Amino acid sequence: MATPAPRTIVWDLSALAGADVETVDLLARLQLAAQRQGRMLLFVHASPALLELIAFCGLDAVLRVESGREAEQREDPLGVEEERQLDDPAA
Repeated sequence: MATPAPRTIVWDLSALAGADVETVDLLARLQLAAQRQGRMLLFVHASPALLELIAFCGLDAVLRVESGREAEQREDPLGVEEERQLDDPAA
């Protein structure tokens, strides 16, 4: 009889205030506990600082962590024009 594939639990890290070693330790312990229960954790929206710390600790290959979304290109709000000198003729 085939064993079922592990179910994935997605954990959003966007509300995480800071990145320190205790946080990385907690994430690793959560991942280990999930694996013992036949589940997989996927951490999403991690800050760049947290990603760097996870890599520094050597856990980037073990923890499934995705970075935060990249900032979108913002457009100027309507009615905002470039600044120019008053003596410049209107274009």
